[in-house]
Amino acid sequence: MKDVVIIGAGGHGVVVADILLAAAEAGDGVRAVAFLDDDIALVGTAPLGVPVVGCIADLERVPHDAVVVALGGNKLRGRVTENLLQGGEVLAVVRHPSSTVGRGVTIGVGSMICAGAIVNPRTAIGIGVILNTSCSVDHDCHVGDYAHVAPGARLAGGVSVGTGTLVGIAAAILPGRVVGPWSTVGGGAVVLGDVPDCITVVGVPARPIGPSRAAFCPDQ
Repeated sequence: MKDVVIIGAGGHGVVVADILLAAAEAGDGVRAVAFLDDDIALVGTAPLGVPVVGCIADLERVPHDAVVVALGGNKLRGRVTENLLQGGEVLAVVRHPSSTVGRGVTIGVGSMICAGAIVNPRTAIGIGVILNTSCSVDHDCHVGDYAHVAPGARLAGGVSVGTGTLVGIAAAILPGRVVGPWSTVGGGAVVLGDVPDCITVVGVPARPIGPSRAAFCPDQ
């Protein structure tokens, strides 16, 4: 049995706890043992029966085999994940039993594949990626480190999504398109062409409206 500590006890953390509980019920040999969160108001609570036992700095005193960073903000998730990796921590891949992962898919450490998500063959998923509820990532895609593909979003075959990019809820990206790092594709948008770095696109067809504040572009 692998004991996993979840960093972040907010909404996404609860989703990750539910994934781990479902995986344990399916016999996957994982167990959510604790949350850590820097919001001290959460310490002492127990979402889904998993206790919040302290702040992130308390990790070394909590017995565990692996960690998953369940923070929704892409830049924050990336920073915390990189600090943990530099400290020698083992990052778990968290996958809901109802998800589907095709042959030849690679998944980076610390990534989360939520309920109903589909990843088709020969796709590469980076480190600390969120593939959220019922999204689909088709064949031969690349999803960069710390990106987030939101619930119901659709990536067609051969799509490349850059580091830290947010693909919003129910958005769709046509085959072979490239979305640059730290950009945001708005909810329901349909991406017909390539998207530059660090911008927000919205609408049908998707058009730029300004910098990507929602994805915390490092240069903004």
